[in-house]
Amino acid sequence: MKRSSSLAGRLVGVAAIWSAFVLVGTGYGLTALFRTTVFEAFDQELAVSIDALAASVETDQAGQLRIKRPPTDPRFVKPLSGHYWRVVDVEGPLLIQKVGVTSRSVWDRPFIPSADLLNQVRAAPGSTQSVDIVRAGEKLRIAGRLVQLPNRRYPTLIMVGADTQEAVDAAARFALILTLGLIALALGLLGAIFLQVQLGLEPLRQMGRQLGKIRAGCLERLDEDVPRELAPLASELNALLTHNQEVVERARTHVGNLAHALKTPLSVMLTEARHKSGDFEDLVARQCETMSRQVEHYLKRATAAARAETLGTRTPIGPVLEDMCKTLRRLFAMDGVKVSCSYDNHLIFRGEREDLEDMIGNLAENACKYGGGLVEIRARAASNTHIEIAIEDDGQGLDDLALLSARKRGARIDESLPGSGLGLSISDDLVRVYGGSLILGRSSYGGLKAQLLIPAAEKV
Repeated sequence: MKRSSSLAGRLVGVAAIWSAFVLVGTGYGLTALFRTTVFEAFDQELAVSIDALAASVETDQAGQLRIKRPPTDPRFVKPLSGHYWRVVDVEGPLLIQKVGVTSRSVWDRPFIPSADLLNQVRAAPGSTQSVDIVRAGEKLRIAGRLVQLPNRRYPTLIMVGADTQEAVDAAARFALILTLGLIALALGLLGAIFLQVQLGLEPLRQMGRQLGKIRAGCLERLDEDVPRELAPLASELNALLTHNQEVVERARTHVGNLAHALKTPLSVMLTEARHKSGDFEDLVARQCETMSRQVEHYLKRATAAARAETLGTRTPIGPVLEDMCKTLRRLFAMDGVKVSCSYDNHLIFRGEREDLEDMIGNLAENACKYGGGLVEIRARAASNTHIEIAIEDDGQGLDDLALLSARKRGARIDESLPGSGLGLSISDDLVRVYGGSLILGRSSYGGLKAQLLIPAAEKV
């Protein structure tokens, strides 16, 4: 049967997926927010430089632009430092190249604004606008403002530009640190979720272990001292166990009542028929005997079925075999039958003692009756879940055809000895009720070998 997925795995999986979704969204949002903040500060720095230039720009006696107090930032002095400024007159979409002043950092590379910046500053004179350009391999962000100076024919464009690589690197470092932090947080959350799920499901696991002990016969009821969410389940399971025991007891009572109700009339009819002679009386006697055998057979089967459904029944193998051997030795002492038994001390049958005695007793009694005088009973562990009990004798055994018919109800291979022919059939029915099997074959002593494979109780 295909096993379903783990409940703990489902809970951890759902929590992990949701946590990953939240953490990824949080990381993306924080990274975007930090990048926006960095570039807002970057733009604010450019605007401050523009303000300083706007306050210092003037016209000299020759009518040329000049900066009375240039910005003191040393990066505007160092050639190609990545920080530049320029003040120049514009006419429409064109710069008036022969006038204007630039920072020393521009060096020999022209610092020309893009058409996008010119369009933006003309559309909003007096306000600061920004654009991104690439200048000789540098990624620059240029801020510009268009002002009208007194006594000048053309408006003046004040531009300040700076390399954005530092801001980009800062955003990348923040993203890396944030990613590592979120990964560590995710691992911590997964560990906490896993621990929470394991602790939360432990009462269910404990309940499962208790049910296993009930089935093995080590406990009778579940512990109801559990979390309140599981208390109704524990209570209902205990009620179900109690109901199961009551049903089995009622079945046993009904079986006993039926046996008592049927056997007495049959015994009276059989006794009366035997005291009279005649064809009718012989027919009644034979039918009564047949009915008595059938009643005994089906009552034993019904009793075994009821017992097999009972949880927690355990029967040690050793004492049953010892008592069985002692009984058989006394019964067949006059016939010179020798009965021996061997077994492992730890073997425990998962079922009722009475059923085990019936299964072994019928087979062992047949071995004593029809064998050559030597009967051996052995019990061993066939696997972790089953026990093998072998009964062997040194008689003539059975041929292949007889082996096939031996388990039929009422079948008698040897008519010279008394019996009902139900022993093998009853043993076979009983072992099948418990989910086991009966195998008939040739004994190493030359006679019949009967092997019972019965369920073993779990070790405590």
